[in-house]
Amino acid sequence: MRIFINTLVFLVCCSALPVTAAPLADCTEFAALGVPSDDGKPLCRMGYALAHDQEFKTPIWVAERLTKERAMGTLPRKDAFKADTELEPEERAELSDYKGSGYDRGHMAPAANVKWDKTAMEESFLLSNMVPQVGKKMNQGIWAALEEKVRKWAIERGEIFIYTGPIYNNDEASITIGANKVGVPDKLYKVIYDPQEQEAIAFVMPNAPLETKDMPKYIVSVREIEAETGLNFFPVLSRKQQNKIEKTKATDIQWPKK
Repeated sequence: MRIFINTLVFLVCCSALPVTAAPLADCTEFAALGVPSDDGKPLCRMGYALAHDQEFKTPIWVAERLTKERAMGTLPRKDAFKADTELEPEERAELSDYKGSGYDRGHMAPAANVKWDKTAMEESFLLSNMVPQVGKKMNQGIWAALEEKVRKWAIERGEIFIYTGPIYNNDEASITIGANKVGVPDKLYKVIYDPQEQEAIAFVMPNAPLETKDMPKYIVSVREIEAETGLNFFPVLSRKQQNKIEKTKATDIQWPKK
């Protein structure tokens, strides 16, 4: 994965370990397992944390911690997409980049995951949390169905960690949109981890129209995503634990508990 100029090292671990950088000091719950990389610009929000790619103007990864109580939030969705002014103008996407592009503003941390707080809901609509995503049969189809499954798993399991982001083939964007050249991902990944059961389920989907019934085809191991992206999930766990979790590919789309 690219190493950016002015890269910030901001590994934030569990409470037994020191917080090494201020940007995520208020987001320790999302980084309790470590962060997937130290590339990009770290941003802390009420409902998620992310690392922002200043070249493609999209996240590298977005981390969430979703509990049963949060997944059952009832606030109504209120669309209010806007540029992230915490980023410099040359680093960020603007609404004008998406206008007429043919792509959805695809949430990485979904709005439906933060119906437990008004501010968290508002922050989910920042464009720093978005990628250009195919709409019909992707963002509005199979991806939305996966997000609904994730909320169901949070309710069933009580607590899960979620990591979501784009994949660019060969670390390049073959398509960009808008004056700011926002990168259109070739694929999207999502990793879901249950810390109580110490097991994970992961997906990689092409950023293309897909059939929702084919969701099982896109289950992969966590290690496969790491190999494709250069990310390192769960770095605070022992190597033995990581190997057990990351090399195991889930076989049941319902992801039942052991």
